[in-house]
Amino acid sequence: MKKKNELERRGFVFKKYEEPSKTPFEKLFEIFKELITHTSGDLDEALDWLEQLDKEYDLTDDDYTLDDFIEDLKKKGYIREEIDPEEGGGMVITAKTERAIRQQALDQIFGKLKKGTSGNHRTNQIGRGDEHTGDFRAYQFGDSLDSISMTESLRNAQINNGPGDFNMTQDDLVVEETHYKSQMSTVLMIDISHSMILYGEDRITPAKKVAMALAELITTRYPKDTLDILVFGNDAWPISIADLPYLKVGPYHTNTVAGLQLAMDLLRRKRNTNKQIFMITDGKPSCIRERDGSYYKNSMGLDPYIVDKCYNAARQARKLHVPITTFMIAQDPYLTQFVREFTNANQGKAFYTGLKGLGEMIFEDYEANRKKRIRG
Repeated sequence: MKKKNELERRGFVFKKYEEPSKTPFEKLFEIFKELITHTSGDLDEALDWLEQLDKEYDLTDDDYTLDDFIEDLKKKGYIREEIDPEEGGGMVITAKTERAIRQQALDQIFGKLKKGTSGNHRTNQIGRGDEHTGDFRAYQFGDSLDSISMTESLRNAQINNGPGDFNMTQDDLVVEETHYKSQMSTVLMIDISHSMILYGEDRITPAKKVAMALAELITTRYPKDTLDILVFGNDAWPISIADLPYLKVGPYHTNTVAGLQLAMDLLRRKRNTNKQIFMITDGKPSCIRERDGSYYKNSMGLDPYIVDKCYNAARQARKLHVPITTFMIAQDPYLTQFVREFTNANQGKAFYTGLKGLGEMIFEDYEANRKKRIRG
């Protein structure tokens, strides 16, 4: 009877979800980081927005005011005073805030996805690597002594020679198979042409968040991998991870070729076998820089001269075994056709997506590419 009562008491207990308690500073700081990202690191503008939100939603009270929050930001090292000889003084965000923004982007974009069990890239190539597979084979001349499985080898010696007079020979030795762990060099290209903020849609902020999340993922989870980030408008230039919160769209056309050329230059300097390019763009290529330094621009439709240059760059990357994955935010039929032909020229991949799900797609593709050898 007692056992029956114990069984009846077993089961699930459901309770109303209670959000983990946060201090007033922590609650405001979450909003503050989001505003800093949207304002491209403009502290004054972010605080103005926070003040407006406070008036509308009563984010603070008499016990903890907005002034208290700003004072805490200073004390905790998230903002500091900067003196500009030309424009006078002012408050700016610090490197600590930049790291916090990248971590928040990582949590927002990749936090809900399954994380792999290994922090390095496992290939399908079996050999003298450093990830155990659980499979064994006979010892061969040249195998590292560290790879010998002593437990299995002792077991073989006992079976082959008997337990009475212990004797181990080379024929008894076995080694455990391992996978190679290779490294990945990635270049992320971000379109900062004017169309990234046109049509009433902010496309640069999600692209910026994805870049910050990917940068944080690689530097923390895959420290042996490399990530270079570049932006392209009329020209292309590299930016550092620390520059990402301040990234803005300019009055630019789209020089896709310049971005690809710079990406390939960056990858040529890498020793890693696995190399790839991720390109986030929403528009068609509309600009080429000529050899004399002048710019040829055409925003009307797809210019055959510019488009052919893009296809040639894609083919060159293919010859060097560098796949290009294009994340196309716009979905116009003629642009989709261009991306399809561009992808075919490179034998890469393309995702035709809006802003929603962009981060998940990039994460999954990055993880998938790390599980194979792209070259060879």
